[in-house]
Amino acid sequence: MNSIVINVGNSNVRFGLFDDDNCDISWVINTKPYRTTDELYVQMLMLYQTYKIDPKDISKVIIGSVVPQLTKVVSSAIKKIHGIQPVIVDRSTPSGVQAKSKQMGTDIYANLVAAHNLYPDRKKIIIDFGTALTASCVTETGETLGVIIAPGIVTSLNSLISQTAQLPEIELKKPKSVLGLDTVTCMQSGMVYGFLGMVEGFIDRINDEVNDDCFVIATGGVSHVYKPLTTKIHITDRLHTLKGLYFLGKDL
Repeated sequence: MNSIVINVGNSNVRFGLFDDDNCDISWVINTKPYRTTDELYVQMLMLYQTYKIDPKDISKVIIGSVVPQLTKVVSSAIKKIHGIQPVIVDRSTPSGVQAKSKQMGTDIYANLVAAHNLYPDRKKIIIDFGTALTASCVTETGETLGVIIAPGIVTSLNSLISQTAQLPEIELKKPKSVLGLDTVTCMQSGMVYGFLGMVEGFIDRINDEVNDDCFVIATGGVSHVYKPLTTKIHITDRLHTLKGLYFLGKDL
């Protein structure tokens, strides 16, 4: 069975084509500027053509969103393309994970659900390098132990650039040295090693609090920058959140 899974985030909307439990193709569009149903309809059809996806071959569409004003627009575009009602999942959707909080974002809940399904029999920490930097923890039995939310890396970088007169836009990558001698390298060191220290600190403190050595999954837009720089992150999976949304909606 082919399904389209859509993760509507604050910065990006990520789409994934699932063949049963496998995500074969994924693509991303910018969340902003917000689009009308007609604009999104046209953009989605063009991307379907690019990836040779026939809307008639899709039997289910699953949507998870943290942008309420976009949920209706995306749903309307889906109904226009596929002629089916999409399945909307959120923190109230039943799963093997107990969300515990009515304030938990759909993306965080999906991260916990994916980790619970993909990596059973151990405690897990999920680090999501998104618009916000989040760390969430779930037990072997699906109990949510808690979440940390901090400013996202790209969010912080954009704020730094916009609030200063002489700091340039930079590529977020590992600098040649920790101590920089030019502005770009100095900023790269601050953004990369500063947030790496924060992430490693989150992992250490969570492990201490839950008295375990948790399996750590990293996801989100810039997770690939940080994984090679630390042994505390065990695996990166840019599709981790999509997989959680899929598990939430597959039987609905």
